[in-house]
Amino acid sequence: MNLQFVWMLLIFGGMLFFMQRQQKKQQAKRQEQMASLAKGTEIVTIGGLYGVIDEIDREANKMVLDVDGVYLTFELTALKAVVNAPKVEETAVEVVEEEVLEDPIETSDK
Repeated sequence: MNLQFVWMLLIFGGMLFFMQRQQKKQQAKRQEQMASLAKGTEIVTIGGLYGVIDEIDREANKMVLDVDGVYLTFELTALKAVVNAPKVEETAVEVVEEEVLEDPIETSDK
């Protein structure tokens, strides 16, 4: 076998390996993005339409977007990017400080 042919096969094999690896990373990112969709998430569709998710039906593979009061139904695959994820409301815990009396309380034992 020719040495040049072997080198070409190695380079071609390396390119295929890295392309498949990158494709798997993109697919995993897409799956994570789809799993994180929830009501209130602002998204962009593949057509360039910005909207807020009102309903998600994962079984039927559909979502309903609220676009300035107009409700439109899209397939989940029409998702291009997530603009803003809904903010999770954190319950604020108030810390109540107790007053500490510095002066001792005088008691009368009469």
